[in-house]
Amino acid sequence: MAREKLDTEVRQEQILEAALDVVSRKGMKGLNLGAVARRVGLVPSALYRHFDNKDGIIDALLGLIESRLLGNVAAVRHETKDPLLALELLLRRHVRLIRENAGIPRVVFSEEVYGANSQRKAQVYELLQKYLGHVAGFFGEAQQDGLVRTDLSPDELSVMFLGLVQPAAILWHVSDGGFDVTRQAEKAWRVFSEAIRNGECGTPETEEFALAVKEN
Repeated sequence: MAREKLDTEVRQEQILEAALDVVSRKGMKGLNLGAVARRVGLVPSALYRHFDNKDGIIDALLGLIESRLLGNVAAVRHETKDPLLALELLLRRHVRLIRENAGIPRVVFSEEVYGANSQRKAQVYELLQKYLGHVAGFFGEAQQDGLVRTDLSPDELSVMFLGLVQPAAILWHVSDGGFDVTRQAEKAWRVFSEAIRNGECGTPETEEFALAVKEN
């Protein structure tokens, strides 16, 4: 029974990976059981053992996205005890997740999520809030360790953290990978992390950024 459950979970993940690949290539309009089945090497009827229809796959994809985001948090927790280094590693993992899963933004910002189905929209908001909560936790720990200024809110910093990569991710997406999202995110992190550090920021450029953070 345990082996059968494991095989089912592996197969479902393979199906969802295939679904993401279909979305990245053809968009949400191209997502159907037949297209996904061909990517996995199954007949369409075999997919019904795992998902009833396209809606079932979309719901499962949102769960997969949440799992990947929170999995990245757990991974950096294991890699280092330094909260600022953990945030830097998390940013790199976030960028990698975007680069290796071009279908994710197409799912998250699709009509199927942001249209009439408000439950999915609420689900996306909830998973993002959960992710931001973990990010805020890292900032809070960094403040306790004396690494980050305490006049800045961890919750606000967590949203700014997400903002280090999302605009660059959009440019990467619309340029079909032409924009270097990795380089941009790394540069943004250097400026941001220096600006929020406890003590002197070191340069007028980062001091000006820190002032803007505080005022906003």
